[in-house]
Amino acid sequence: MTDLAERKQQLANAAKQAGVFQAAYVGIVNGLFGALDALETATPAQLADKAGVDAGYVTRWCDAAYAFELLDEEGGEFRLTPLGAAFDPDAPDTLMPMAVGSILGAHMTERAAGLMESGERPGEKVLGERETVLPWFGPMLEKRFGPFFREQLVPNVPVFARLNERGGTVADLGCGNGWYLRALASRCDGIRGIGVDGFAENVEQAARLAEAEGLGDRLSFETGDIYDFAPDEPVDAIAMNRAMHHVWSDRDKVFEILSKTLAPGGSAIIWEPNWPAERDALRDERRRGLALQNLSEHVQGNHLLRPEEIEAAFEEVGMEAETYLFADGVEAVIVGTKPTS
Repeated sequence: MTDLAERKQQLANAAKQAGVFQAAYVGIVNGLFGALDALETATPAQLADKAGVDAGYVTRWCDAAYAFELLDEEGGEFRLTPLGAAFDPDAPDTLMPMAVGSILGAHMTERAAGLMESGERPGEKVLGERETVLPWFGPMLEKRFGPFFREQLVPNVPVFARLNERGGTVADLGCGNGWYLRALASRCDGIRGIGVDGFAENVEQAARLAEAEGLGDRLSFETGDIYDFAPDEPVDAIAMNRAMHHVWSDRDKVFEILSKTLAPGGSAIIWEPNWPAERDALRDERRRGLALQNLSEHVQGNHLLRPEEIEAAFEEVGMEAETYLFADGVEAVIVGTKPTS
């Protein structure tokens, strides 16, 4: 078999399995995995009643989930398979981000296909065009990047040790569901946090989760525009987690805000996917997703960045920058520190 023929067969096999993410997504959004986990076994009607959704849809979903080996069935009752249990959003190392990411990716590529002729770039609002996706965008990022943040970034980027030792106020611009601030506050007892996001639904989710985790007295969240960020007093750190590329077109204003609102000696912590300097690197299995993400970012009016670009922007406002690379260089954390005098 030729290389092309082998590749075609691989793609055909992958296409047959892609439905597992579609079936899983329906179950995730409607709470079916958690409901069935609680029931252990159930008929479709019992599962629908537990989840508070329509029994007709649940019946068809059970058939689809059974077909993709997410469910087993005996005597008309269904139970989760180990694979199905792994898609439960509350499962350890949950596969939920893969399912949500696949649906979001399909939405964004469909939008790119439709907009290519006109060249229109509708901006951030496209994330809210699918009502089932936006509520899961934050949890997707949290489950995907939260462990990496706690296990890799926090121990290896010195600014986090300083925050743990000295405490202070940390602002998270583009905070989503607040997962970054919640993870940091649970590790650093002396910090307080302010989260800002443009989607009210994200802010509501962040506040609710912080309260549930006992962090409501230390963390606050508000709906707002990054460009309007003006705290009552300077903050000790500003985090932008995969958010800088969303405002890069106005970087002069953004970096002016970072410089003005940080206290002397404070740091801005920018975490971004590392766009490679050479196109050949996109053929690397670990970086292929970046190329497709960059197509989606174009729909939103953005593009992915190289760490050197961010370092240069820090230097232009008189801040010293240092880059830390992770995951074989796929992830970059650029820390810009304001002089003490």
